[in-house]
Amino acid sequence: MKISLLSLITYGLAVDAHAIFQKLSVNGKDNGQLTGIRAPGNNNPVQDVSSSNMACGASGTKSQTVINVAPGDRLGAFWGHVIGGPQFPNDQDNPIAKSHKGPVIAYLAKVNDNAASASSTGQQWFKIWQDGFETSSRKWGVDNMLQNNGWTYFNLPNCIAPGQYLLRVEIIALHSAKNSGQAQFYQSCAQINVSGSGSYTPSSTVSFPGAYKSNDPGILINIYGKLGQPDMDGKPYTVPGPAPITC
Repeated sequence: MKISLLSLITYGLAVDAHAIFQKLSVNGKDNGQLTGIRAPGNNNPVQDVSSSNMACGASGTKSQTVINVAPGDRLGAFWGHVIGGPQFPNDQDNPIAKSHKGPVIAYLAKVNDNAASASSTGQQWFKIWQDGFETSSRKWGVDNMLQNNGWTYFNLPNCIAPGQYLLRVEIIALHSAKNSGQAQFYQSCAQINVSGSGSYTPSSTVSFPGAYKSNDPGILINIYGKLGQPDMDGKPYTVPGPAPITC
């Protein structure tokens, strides 16, 4: 079996090493393919940090579902090479090429109306979690995602106030980031409704685009050490954007 040319044209995809965040789980329950998700129409990265696509990715699918979550819930973001997972049998680049080292990051933006109809542009975002680079193990967030067969897991902070939000989950692939404009950003947004009695109001927020600059130390960077491995020679890595909130 091989993927047809018609399928490639239909989904706007090429054979590459890219990825799409396309499913959300809550406490281990998989909500299903593209349910409650805004996913780009192809798996190409955003590389211009001033692009409006930095918010939730390029235009593509947009679910009408809003997923119910509670503070403290264990959330899972599932990544696949293309929508559905592998692009073809024995796809070695599913969920993403092993060379695409970098952090995985999650942000929230509270919306004033229904999360399914809220615009992805003009929102104010705050970071709730990040998995950057562990100096002792020399593992990246992407390595942990690969180890979990495409899943990235994190807890929704206990203090998050009730209401509807966009949840933005992002990979920044840094394999070519030593050259300006060559970091690769992969992001989708999930539409969630938070219950409970949390009261957190962020004291500061960021915008997408605007949160990152092309020359930020975590974006314009050579991650390769003296032996040519993507391990920073064990030095710390600065994840772009603000620090995750604390409750």
